[in-house]
Amino acid sequence: MKVRPADRLTALPPYIIAELDNRKRALRAAGRDVIDFGIGDPQEPTPSFIVERLKTAADDPLNHRYTLLLGCPGFRRQAAAFFEARYGVALHPDREILTLIGSKEGIGHLPLALANPGQVVLIPDPGYPAYRSAAVFAGAIAYELPLTEQRGWLPDLDAVPSDIARSAVLMFLNYPNNPTGACASREFFAHAVEFARKYEIVLAHDAAYNEVYFGDERPPSVLQIPGARDVAVEFHSTSKTFNMTGWRLGFAAGNPDVLAALGRIKSNLDSGQFGAVQEAGIAAFAGYNRPELHRNRAMYHERLRVLTAGLRAAGFRVAEPRATFYLWAGVPAGYDSSSAASRLLDEAAVVAVPGSAFGRGGAGYLRFAATVDLERTRAAIERIMEIKW
Repeated sequence: MKVRPADRLTALPPYIIAELDNRKRALRAAGRDVIDFGIGDPQEPTPSFIVERLKTAADDPLNHRYTLLLGCPGFRRQAAAFFEARYGVALHPDREILTLIGSKEGIGHLPLALANPGQVVLIPDPGYPAYRSAAVFAGAIAYELPLTEQRGWLPDLDAVPSDIARSAVLMFLNYPNNPTGACASREFFAHAVEFARKYEIVLAHDAAYNEVYFGDERPPSVLQIPGARDVAVEFHSTSKTFNMTGWRLGFAAGNPDVLAALGRIKSNLDSGQFGAVQEAGIAAFAGYNRPELHRNRAMYHERLRVLTAGLRAAGFRVAEPRATFYLWAGVPAGYDSSSAASRLLDEAAVVAVPGSAFGRGGAGYLRFAATVDLERTRAAIERIMEIKW
């Protein structure tokens, strides 16, 4: 039998990262020492205080059952307590918090809950590919909000044509931003909330990197903006903050009607995250200000400093980010994203993701994830410096 994939799969853009992975594996099979700055997956272990909570919780038979739609009450209460302590925003744990099997799961399902085929979903470009994929799977039209270096990688919402804005039902934003590392101010979020209210658009803010910041200025939550809960939801994750990418746990917060719609999708597609993982998530969010997390941020900051200096010396255009563990580097003159990434891989056995993997707006850039230790980072810079760009 010949299997014919659904049309929605053919509507997806090429998955450049998968192609990179194939080439990376081929190099390793040939005996090359590959230094991989590709995937944003922390290599450090999950902090022990979280792991120990999981071990204890896994022995409790109550955690061996379905957790179903809302998730464990204790996790939702802790998510609300975290929000109040970190942002000064009081949320109702039953109506304004929804447990997710990783924030990506919630992002992927949200357009199914809100967008009918042919309606518009506004997505950042460059941006996390899941926003576009989620819109495509819902049969919606993904309309790109250009992010440019000149505007500090913030979209110009006033430039969105009014007919597009009136047709839009959902808008994704993401700050601190993947892939650019850019941050947004409360003033920008206030304008985004005003825009969403004017056109009756649900604003979905992906805050997966809010706790990976450097310096004293902590990234804000869109829900800190007065009236934001009338139009907005925000996605939070344990993955990057607590080195828990494989655990798959997060939550959505904000507008209760949007969360209820998302919950209806989830109730038909999943049966909740393992209760012991949610217990570990309680420990994680209760410990968001622990020394382990401060050390984690300092570690990423130092790696990014080394990467920034080395890539500048090699001829890349790069600014040190204030948040995330990503470095967004403009490629040397005469190259595009793919050709620069190919030279790095072929000649230096160094992996970086072409900016074009994140949309047309990423052309001419590479993304480096600072998930490689300092010794290997310095070794990668030495290799890159040997390339005659």
